[in-house]
Amino acid sequence: MRDTAGAAPSKNRTWNHHPDLPIPVSPIFSWPPRPVAWLKWVASYWLAISSVTVELALAWAIYTWFQPSWETMQSLAPGWILQIWLRNLILLSLVAGGLHLWLITLRGQGQQLKFDARGQTRDNGHFTFRNQVWDNMFWSIASSLTFWTMYEILYFWAAANGYAPQISFAGNPVWFVAWLVIIPIWSSFHFYWAHRLLHWPPMYKLTHALHHRNINIGPWAGISMHPVEAFLYFSTLLIHFVVPSHPVHVLFHCYVNGLNPCVSHSGFEGVLVKDKNRFNAGDFFHQLHHRYFECNYGTAEMPWDVIFGSFHDGSEDATRATRERKKQMYT
Repeated sequence: MRDTAGAAPSKNRTWNHHPDLPIPVSPIFSWPPRPVAWLKWVASYWLAISSVTVELALAWAIYTWFQPSWETMQSLAPGWILQIWLRNLILLSLVAGGLHLWLITLRGQGQQLKFDARGQTRDNGHFTFRNQVWDNMFWSIASSLTFWTMYEILYFWAAANGYAPQISFAGNPVWFVAWLVIIPIWSSFHFYWAHRLLHWPPMYKLTHALHHRNINIGPWAGISMHPVEAFLYFSTLLIHFVVPSHPVHVLFHCYVNGLNPCVSHSGFEGVLVKDKNRFNAGDFFHQLHHRYFECNYGTAEMPWDVIFGSFHDGSEDATRATRERKKQMYT
């Protein structure tokens, strides 16, 4: 497996900002094993204020204070279904809308830590309503939020009626904690292969091209998807119909897939307040995917692209290889 540790950092003038290049690879599957690097990776992922830890806290809070009763969820009644959809809309609006307000509308940190110098597109017929932000908001809410909510509702209805296996922390604390760690890994693996399918040229033209209207991405682009893509993307949640889970696991998984893309697509490496980076936001790894398309299909946290030969590390050599791969795919 490729390891960029120790490589001399470089800069690429085609970007307004980017981290040192080549970008590093997650050490989780390195061979020979690098236990110290792996522990540091785990610590940076779970022992800090990050999108994942915030999503876990949200899952716990939602389950504790805003979850319908099991008795209510035994039937598919409109009341609690609308409640789930509305709470997901509120969460999506707070995350995507909050990031958009600070980073793009108020320009709270100007161009600092912004990968692409360009702004969001307006008056362009390529987008629904001729506006990139409105386009992204519409497809995020009408398509992705709907399928996210659908899978969530089906799980809770099935669990309430004994059709989906459940666990409790008291009954199995080891698996409870382990499953929280595994969920982002499973989600990343599912996303990698679903994403590669979406880049199969016929499927891309039919569905995924809608998401790739966004070359210069923003928070609302995160889950701006065609309905077929949204159906496939959120099918990662079906694993909870097979693997014993607690409702917190399911909500956490929903937020990893529904809210995390708003952060990773923010277009900024971090959120600055008083010139200090308070929160790591967008990742350059996925920014490269939106610029060059046929690379970095997975997530930065897991090295699937390295394993399966589609990794772009930000270098010019990787750009040439990616363009050649794209040429072969479409000829």
